[in-house]
Amino acid sequence: MPLLGLSVMAGQYIILTEAYHIPFNEAVTDSVITVSVLSFSIWIMVQSIRLYPTRAGSLLYSLIISILLAIGCVLMSNTILKMSLGVRGVDYLPFVENSTPIRYFITWLILAWVATYTVLNINLSEQQRKFKKQVDTTALLKEAELFKLRQQLQPHFLYNSLNSISALTIVEPDKAQEMIGRLSDFLRNSVKREGKENVPIQEELEYLENYLAIESVRFGDRLNVIFDNKSEARATMPPFLLQPILENAIKFGLYGNTGNVSISVNIDTKDDILRFTITNPYDNESSAPKGTGFGIKGIQRRLFLLYARNDLLELKKEETTFTTILKIPQQDA
Repeated sequence: MPLLGLSVMAGQYIILTEAYHIPFNEAVTDSVITVSVLSFSIWIMVQSIRLYPTRAGSLLYSLIISILLAIGCVLMSNTILKMSLGVRGVDYLPFVENSTPIRYFITWLILAWVATYTVLNINLSEQQRKFKKQVDTTALLKEAELFKLRQQLQPHFLYNSLNSISALTIVEPDKAQEMIGRLSDFLRNSVKREGKENVPIQEELEYLENYLAIESVRFGDRLNVIFDNKSEARATMPPFLLQPILENAIKFGLYGNTGNVSISVNIDTKDDILRFTITNPYDNESSAPKGTGFGIKGIQRRLFLLYARNDLLELKKEETTFTTILKIPQQDA
């Protein structure tokens, strides 16, 4: 605004001296008084818009207040100018009276421009505030849903483990005690990882080893999980994604199968994608075991919330094998 006032003052002085050949003293006095009163009018305009932003948003309101202020500004400027010039202004005052209409128009244009600029600036700030609030709310809802999904996935494994412990306490109490200890360590490690957005691939694999140590107590030598890790050491991923997939593979692989079962987990990195391929035996003619499905759906939802993509989890059924492919973008991880 100071720059606007100086520009108006300089412009008025140049017009008075060059176009109308007004003497220096009268031109300077007129310019200073006009800009001073105009600046005060602009201040009133801005304050009225800020105090009543709802009304200021109305074109009619802004038009009326700019017209009223323009009239008041010119009347006050002319009055102060007459008082300031006194006897010296006898020859200058007729020019002031004759130029009053153009003074009204120019003053109104300036005030209308200030009103428009202020209203647009206030509206833009309000839109930015609402947008930021919406973004923050969306982020909170997203994080709340992710937390809910993580909390819902864990009980599936916990229920199965507790059922196994309950059965082992009768027939093999030593194994039941071992399983309780390993389950305790596993859950303690889960709590430590809670809240992390991404973890190194090696940390996630160690977490899986703790999980498989518990499953080995349940299934003994029947379960054999083979890892082939060719990923980059710096690769990262969201925690708690692999365990539900591996649990699902174990369920499908062992369901209706009394023999030994081998599950392969191949890991590699290509084109900034960390890729997991989990393959387990699958009997296409057998009905699916009860209780499966939510873990996979939960992972699909988590991946969409994290990466806004629906193509990061693939399920392939063949006659004798079931393959799950999980992809983790590394540029977004």
